[in-house]
Amino acid sequence: MNVNEKIRAREVRLIDSNGDQLGVKSKKEALEIAETRNLDLVLVAPGAKPPVCRIMDYGKYRFEQQKKDQEARRKQRKISVKEVRFSPGIGDHDFETKLRNARRFLEKGDKVKAAVRFRGRAITHKDLGREVLERFAEEVKDIAVVESRPKMEGRHMFMMVGPITEKQNN
Repeated sequence: MNVNEKIRAREVRLIDSNGDQLGVKSKKEALEIAETRNLDLVLVAPGAKPPVCRIMDYGKYRFEQQKKDQEARRKQRKISVKEVRFSPGIGDHDFETKLRNARRFLEKGDKVKAAVRFRGRAITHKDLGREVLERFAEEVKDIAVVESRPKMEGRHMFMMVGPITEKQNN
């Protein structure tokens, strides 16, 4: 933002610190008004005709903006995607182990990419892979929602599941 002497316009529409309009003033006049109040002249709308300037404590304004940005970053949640791989002929105990891991990921708030890898001639039995993924979706439906149905990509069949959010509960 342009502040005080960095403002190039000759005339500016001036707004005081309370939000009241003081009208169109010359840059010199506006700077004098700001100085008498021990505040800064800040250009807030450079594209307007004439440009709009506001009288404010620029240091305090920047500090508050930094605090808002910091708070916004703190509230952000990075969602990572974890992958759980199955094979078309996976055994019950192996399936349960991988299911337990997937549940742990979902409870932490991560998305889970369930993948079935077809090796050799197993590619001819895509229906077995689809059954494994559908069984997986059925097992986690209490804590997760299916975001993308099973689809083939080369020798892999993928499906995405994400945790149920508060919005989806209501």
